Amino acid sequence: MREESIEKEKVLLVGVDTGEEENFDRSMEELESLAQACGMEVVGLITQKLDAVNKSLYIGSGKVKEARDYARDVEAQAVIFDNALSPSQVRNLNEELGLPVMDRTNLILDIFATRAQTREAKLQVESARLQYLLPRLVGLGDALSRQGGTTGSRSSRGAGETRLELDRRKIERRIAELKRELEEVARERETRRSKRLAARTPQVALVGYTNAGKSTIMNRMVELYGDAPRKLVLEKDMLFATLDTFVRSIDPGDKRPFFLADTVGFIHKLPHGLIKAFQSTLEEIKYADLLVQVVDFSDPEYKRQMDVTADTLRQLGAGNIPMIYVYNKADKVPVEKLPKVSGDHIYLCAVDGIGIAELKDMIQERAYADRREAAFFIPYEKGSEVSYLCENATVLAREYRESGVYLRVCCQKQDADRLERYRTEPEA
Repeated sequence: MREESIEKEKVLLVGVDTGEEENFDRSMEELESLAQACGMEVVGLITQKLDAVNKSLYIGSGKVKEARDYARDVEAQAVIFDNALSPSQVRNLNEELGLPVMDRTNLILDIFATRAQTREAKLQVESARLQYLLPRLVGLGDALSRQGGTTGSRSSRGAGETRLELDRRKIERRIAELKRELEEVARERETRRSKRLAARTPQVALVGYTNAGKSTIMNRMVELYGDAPRKLVLEKDMLFATLDTFVRSIDPGDKRPFFLADTVGFIHKLPHGLIKAFQSTLEEIKYADLLVQVVDFSDPEYKRQMDVTADTLRQLGAGNIPMIYVYNKADKVPVEKLPKVSGDHIYLCAVDGIGIAELKDMIQERAYADRREAAFFIPYEKGSEVSYLCENATVLAREYRESGVYLRVCCQKQDADRLERYRTEPEA
């Protein structure tokens, strides 16, 4: 059967180097990767060095003419700019270039829209897109009036303004609807999270740059210590392959289980609106006892990506949570025999499962560092202590006896010390 070829949209990339970007060339390479992830074909690249971006056109007027001519020559169908554009810049560039204009934020939003699978992800992406669009309606009265009649006439200008106001109201109503729906989904997520927290099982979250291998690590963990294959997540070599936060129970069978969350990847210049829209999803990170930062060690810019991850975690209020650093794809870089463990750092190859067992051990060691397995015999008149342990510890064994309750638990060290007078020898 002959496969039908899908014609990709041809795009021209444009960037301005003001000297503020630490690695401007890398930022443009990443923009190209984003365009490709959105199913586009990059047919050209134009850059310009400026002390500051042009307030009206982002790039200089001469460079606009160059971009217009170049876009025509390579038959580009749209132009994408590396940084966020103001509403007036978008309007002016649309007119000058005669082509649809996008910025980096718009491009990432488009990628998220194509990747969203669950109801929550779709609601979050739609909310972010509308929040992005709303201020960009401002100042579009002239453009709208041209659709309603002769440009410049009083009647057509009024029609454009009316259309603009109607669009604004429609978007604002939809944003309000989405907010209510997301609040409902957030309550459901909070209920599930509360149940996990009540179990006192350590919460561990995979974080890091997009396409570093978080989902691959999740799947290898699930295959070895979870309920595979039903619980596997999408694993693909592409930017933002998954947007949803998946939580899986990892139980190696040694009475030290933990919950592992796979979260949406970060990226340089991740739009603030997306962080805000995905706040409830990303809260899994804030509630984690331990973070596992996954790094693409084969990427020459991996240190910069780690800085981006650190900045994003600070924005989320999760900058002080203990962390393990996983240098994935280390098989592509000359290092010592894998896996290699050094303190809180591990070098491995997740796709081949190399280092997963060692990473599991590291997670357990850190997650259970302040926990102790202990046995208690608590008199019935101290029933409140029994209730406390049942709510705040992992109960491994329980037996009701004539004068009290025997409990063998995994609990916080401070709880074990506080209940020292009830300690007894654990039973075989």
